[in-house]
Amino acid sequence: MVLYTPPAPARQVPVIDISSSFGTDGGDNTDAACRAVAWEIHKACRDTGFFYVAGHDVDPALIAGQFDWARRFFALPLPAKMALHMNNSRSFAGYEPMAGQTLDADSPPDLKEGYYYTADLPDDDPYVVAGIRGYGGNQWPAAAADFDASGFRRQMQAYYAALRDLGDRLLRLLARSLDLAPGFFVPMYRRPEAVMRLLHYPPHPATAQGNQLGAGAHTDWGGLTLLAQDAAGGLEVMNTAGEWITAPPVAGTFVVNLGDLIQRWTNDRYRSNMHRVLNGRADGRAGGVECRQIAVEHGVEAIGLGRAGGVLVLDIVGGRQIHEIRFEPVQ
Repeated sequence: MVLYTPPAPARQVPVIDISSSFGTDGGDNTDAACRAVAWEIHKACRDTGFFYVAGHDVDPALIAGQFDWARRFFALPLPAKMALHMNNSRSFAGYEPMAGQTLDADSPPDLKEGYYYTADLPDDDPYVVAGIRGYGGNQWPAAAADFDASGFRRQMQAYYAALRDLGDRLLRLLARSLDLAPGFFVPMYRRPEAVMRLLHYPPHPATAQGNQLGAGAHTDWGGLTLLAQDAAGGLEVMNTAGEWITAPPVAGTFVVNLGDLIQRWTNDRYRSNMHRVLNGRADGRAGGVECRQIAVEHGVEAIGLGRAGGVLVLDIVGGRQIHEIRFEPVQ
């Protein structure tokens, strides 16, 4: 007899190779091949809500270029960055200064700076006019003696397109992992609503206040987050036992995590997990590169429940944005 003992919580974030999900034409491989990958995603989403994705087909030179341009951007003089302050944009695209965000509401401000951008859309696009975050309103830096503004913009747009493609593939695999049709999430993501963010974490100062981190403990509120880490790392994830585990950089991968939207959408089957960032290296963290995908203009009902159990997450009503960052408990 083998007596039952509860399984141990995860001690590390799993690495999932999705290369077998790619078909020869760049589309999806066979249903069986995709389902095998989706099963690994299913297990990770029910446990840590985090996984590394390898075999993603994003050009390593493009990723390296994103970090290089992130370093160049954050090295600009503060006045040049402040001219792009996100408060100047109707959709909050642009520069977020150091300590401009507090992810853990009861802690001091986060020790990081960032730059947000999204797809370029015309000024008369209805979502741009409504000021919906993630739609237009980009603020691009001006040229300077040591800064090629047009090169920066080309790199940002190329990387955005590549990460959108990867995000769409992951959404198809996520649908399969829930025994849904691969295109289940497609109607909710029919417009370019990914938000990209460059991040810079400076050396952790000796004068930091109590519990002041690079990014305080939090969950993400959207759908999927894809994160490229540089060699400095600093990401920490809470496992199911409430213990903090490190998610160190793994060469050639992105870190993927689920947001609150997916946890609510899956009726709490999948986890939107608590995470934080601490940078203790003396030379600082040159940058993380984040891509977030969210759903817009749709009511979201928990999968497997009737419409009465649904909750509206994001909508546009009379030009107003309704955004419930936290969801009602599942009944």
